[in-house]
Amino acid sequence: MSEVAVNKIEVRNVFKIFGQREREVMALIREGKSKDEVLAKTGCAVGINNLSLTIDAGEVFVIMGLSGSGKSTLVRHLNRLIDPSSGEILVDGQNILEYDMPALRQFRRHKISMVFQSFGLLPHRNVLDNVAYGLKVRGESQAQCNERARHWVSVVGLQGYEQAFIQQLSGGMRQRVGLARALATDTDIILMDEAFSALDPLIRAEMQDQLLELQRTLRKTIVFITHDLDEALRIGNRIAILKDGQLIQVGSPQEILQSPADDYVGRFVQRHHARH
Repeated sequence: MSEVAVNKIEVRNVFKIFGQREREVMALIREGKSKDEVLAKTGCAVGINNLSLTIDAGEVFVIMGLSGSGKSTLVRHLNRLIDPSSGEILVDGQNILEYDMPALRQFRRHKISMVFQSFGLLPHRNVLDNVAYGLKVRGESQAQCNERARHWVSVVGLQGYEQAFIQQLSGGMRQRVGLARALATDTDIILMDEAFSALDPLIRAEMQDQLLELQRTLRKTIVFITHDLDEALRIGNRIAILKDGQLIQVGSPQEILQSPADDYVGRFVQRHHARH
């Protein structure tokens, strides 16, 4: 029996306006004004423009687009680092925008974790303490934190470096620490914002392989942000392409390559073909 796809995350008609004149901007958007026109007229930036999508449990869902397309803004809505101007965000059927502070804290500690491009590691702590950080915040015992952290340090291939400090590590090793920290908390959902972008191509390919390898057994819901179509095609079960805060196309790697929705997507695909 095949697994039924379950919506783990649902984004419904989300708008995000940066600036003081939200109501005015919303009216302009409804009139069909572009992001640039809105900016010129109001000084407000449209981060996300009426975006809806669903992400299934256990899939690697890639969100891609050029710089300024809204991809990082969107992913920060999923753990409420940013709140939308309007719309709904559901995780496991619950609107997380209705969470009060204690519920949100609980959600961030147990259900969702994040790996940043800049690694977001604590320089004054060693590898083991960095990996255990989320568990410690959750209030788990020192012994349990250390045991779980050691396990994940070894899973990402860093055994022997438990006591090393972050500045002693290469970029690729730091990224492994970031990944281990997200995995140690054992959340259902992992957000990865340009997580491998700072790495050189060889290490980047290694990290992609490692992520796919781990995913085969872990079956997490992974939301992965990138501006690189090659990376998106390599790791994504589905890919969403954003432009100016709007969703242009969602599909499998095959669908994106074979039938790009418009010229914007077509240009990514062309560049991909040119390289291969």
